[in-house]
This record gives sequence, structure tokens and C-alpha cells, in this order.
Amino acid sequence: MQKVPGSHRDLLKAQFATLATVGASGRPQQSVVWFLAEGDDIGISLSNSRQKTANLQRNPTCSLLILDPTNSFRYLEVRGQAKITADEGYVFATKVGAKYGADLRQYDAPGDTRLIVTIVPERVRAVDMSG
Repeated sequence: MQKVPGSHRDLLKAQFATLATVGASGRPQQSVVWFLAEGDDIGISLSNSRQKTANLQRNPTCSLLILDPTNSFRYLEVRGQAKITADEGYVFATKVGAKYGADLRQYDAPGDTRLIVTIVPERVRAVDMSG
């Protein structure tokens, strides 16, 4: 498992990331997501009814891109496999919600459940082309 280098660890506190998954047709599907980094783990709270969730359950290959909001020449890309587990009692979703000042339950349809998607890094690219 690769780790995020110190030069780019600050990006793990960014507000948004772009998650790329592989759709049923084999084409990429991208979504801007909220995320939470805990140590070297990058987690995303997803509803079980979302397209990206279905994509990851079918094919766990994914990529997460975090662009530096102050310097668009600097970014972090984490490629790997998604590990999906149940979020019993919305424990992880509550942590994510605290980062964003939101209750993730408000985004769920009746009957939805929350899942924790943890990206297991296979390749980490820390890029800085600013100088």
C-alpha cells in the first residue's frame, strides 16, 4: 500500500475530491464527493442507492483526485481498489458530516443505508508543476 507523501498531506484536508469509477459500459463516471482522511485511510460515505456505489460494487477499481484549491498546478491522485463496508449507525457518516457541517441523512432517500468506501491505494501521484 502506498502512502501520501508529506509534501501533499495538506490536500487530505481539502473540501472536495473527484471520484472516478468504472460504469457498467466500461466508461468512466466521475463525481465530486465529500471525503474524510483518517491517517492514511481516505474514506467516503455513500448511500447504497447512488450510481457510484453500484459501480464500485461491480468493479472496485477507482481513482480519487484532490486539486489544491489555491494552486491548480498542484494535485494528488490516489488510484486503487475500494473496500466497501456497512456504516452501522451512521458512525462514519456523522464524522464526515461534522467536517462539512451537515447531517448526511438529509441527502438519503427513505430506505437508503450508508456505506463506507475506503480507498486502498495502489498508486499515489503527488504532482506539483508550479515551479
